[in-house]
Amino acid sequence: MEKHQFQTEVNQLLDLIIHSLYSHKEIFLRELVSNSSDAIDKLKYLTLTDDRFKTLPFEPRIDIEFDDEKQETLTVTDSGIGMNREELIEQLGTIAHSGTKNFLSQLSADGKKDSNLIGQFGVGFYSAFMVADKVEVETRKAGEEQAYRWSSDGRGEYEIAEIEMEKPGTRVTLFLSEEGKEFASRWKVEEIVKKYSNHIAFPIFLHYTKTEYDDKGKEKSKTPTVDQINTANALWKRPKSELKEEDYNEFYKTLAHDTEDPLLYLHTHAEGTLEYTTLFYIPKQAPFDMYQVDYRPGVKLYIRRVFITDDEKELMPPYLRFLRGVIDSEDLPLNVSREILQHNRVLANIKSSSVKKVLGELQRLALEEPDTYIEFIKQYNRPLKEGLYSDFGNRDTLLELVRYKSSSEEGYTSLAAYKERMLPDQKAIYYITGGDEKTLRNSPLLEAYRAKKIEVLIMDDDIDEIVIPSIGTYKETQLKPVNRSDAGEDLKDGEDKEKEKEAQPVIEKIKRALGERVKDVVISVRLADSPSCIVLDENDPSMQMQQLFKAMGQSEMPEIKPILEVNPNHPIVTRLRDIEDEDFINDISVLLLDQALLVEGSQVADPADFVKRLNKMLARL
Repeated sequence: MEKHQFQTEVNQLLDLIIHSLYSHKEIFLRELVSNSSDAIDKLKYLTLTDDRFKTLPFEPRIDIEFDDEKQETLTVTDSGIGMNREELIEQLGTIAHSGTKNFLSQLSADGKKDSNLIGQFGVGFYSAFMVADKVEVETRKAGEEQAYRWSSDGRGEYEIAEIEMEKPGTRVTLFLSEEGKEFASRWKVEEIVKKYSNHIAFPIFLHYTKTEYDDKGKEKSKTPTVDQINTANALWKRPKSELKEEDYNEFYKTLAHDTEDPLLYLHTHAEGTLEYTTLFYIPKQAPFDMYQVDYRPGVKLYIRRVFITDDEKELMPPYLRFLRGVIDSEDLPLNVSREILQHNRVLANIKSSSVKKVLGELQRLALEEPDTYIEFIKQYNRPLKEGLYSDFGNRDTLLELVRYKSSSEEGYTSLAAYKERMLPDQKAIYYITGGDEKTLRNSPLLEAYRAKKIEVLIMDDDIDEIVIPSIGTYKETQLKPVNRSDAGEDLKDGEDKEKEKEAQPVIEKIKRALGERVKDVVISVRLADSPSCIVLDENDPSMQMQQLFKAMGQSEMPEIKPILEVNPNHPIVTRLRDIEDEDFINDISVLLLDQALLVEGSQVADPADFVKRLNKMLARL
């Protein structure tokens, strides 16, 4: 027998499960049955595709037994692929998935919310410790002779010992705690299995003792009994007319390890040139690892109801990585390799058609159930924007689906709705980008647009900086950033041109004072209350984009200098007309630049120098 220490993250997870998720302890059985189903799926695939396993007896089943008398144990046994020693250590002693580690470091105080996430990271096995003082896992891997017993009380370490087992598979025995004894009951087990695991594709048998009584209520006999307690069929292959919403919802909970109903589901049977079935779900809450590089794909691939993989990111495009569901093809070969999958025309056609179906369903939702669609947008707006950049073929549809905040409308708005509200003589769809909504809404750049009642879209996702310039136009209307020098031209009229001429001497003073700090100094037509703002030349990357490049390691990129726009009607600027004190002009000019940078969320070049100049001006007052 050998002893091992749990990895630090496993200890964290066990502590969370035991202390924070106690009110949701019934999910332990859902997780154990789901693990058993996955193990049988994997062995079934091997018996059909690998010569080494084709002669192996394959009798797929899951058995649940409990101690009727003392209610001390509950056991879940499967005839699946099993584990060897190395896999026991890897799968039950460590957490390799970085998304799970991130999950553990950012846990909320809401235990229910966190319980929905446990299974998403492949760590649902540990939920057994909610109801057990000790857990034993006896397992033998298919194709190997040696079997092992893994055991732990969940308090920091586990033991592994060699044992003998007649057949491959896994048996998990829970030594129930006082609070867990309620689950050593036929009625309780059957209720949980029907609730969470009724649509597991393999039979689940419940072992119990059937007691018979005579007419006077006296116990007459006890008979060991075995009943199948699930329907054991592939739900996605059943006709939609036979299925109710609760059937779809319960299958989703098993599939996605979630306790909430999905936001949306889409079930498709395709016949003709290609024959396949898809069942896709959108979770109400975004998957926790959605922005992790090593996110878990949520779509499983089956071929003629044989499980092939649940770890293939090419099944759906990355921007739809939040989807959960099943693709079942009748046309792919069972022994298809991962390399072939990535370049397979059949799968490419299924993928293309599925994407169009999903996006079409989202269009329907936006039109017919706008409140529900906004709930979707709150979770998944950003991934849709990724699709604008990566999926050119569906860009027109995605442009109708994405939503933005607005300077004049509450909540979210579409590009189509913005276009309908445009003023008769408005030349473009205007937008402002940046990392903070409050800063953007308070930007001096919006002052003239508000005064002229021109709506500006508030784009506060970092990805907007990359995506929107690549689009260019929406239905022949140009998308124009208000923080670019050329956007101001749209606001000019004859009166503005006269003001430019009058203020030119002041502009020249500021320009001389700032020198190489700026690309140019110009009169602003977009400022109403503020003395200054910064904009960029139409061909230069934004401040946020520059910061993004630096974060990506491109520190050698040339410095991009801003253009300073000044308000010719502001008292600070008008006062400079009659002042010839070079020192004073220099201080005011630098302060105009620095405060414009600060308002836009950028940093001043020299904070100490900024404070020194500001104090100097205050002292003069």
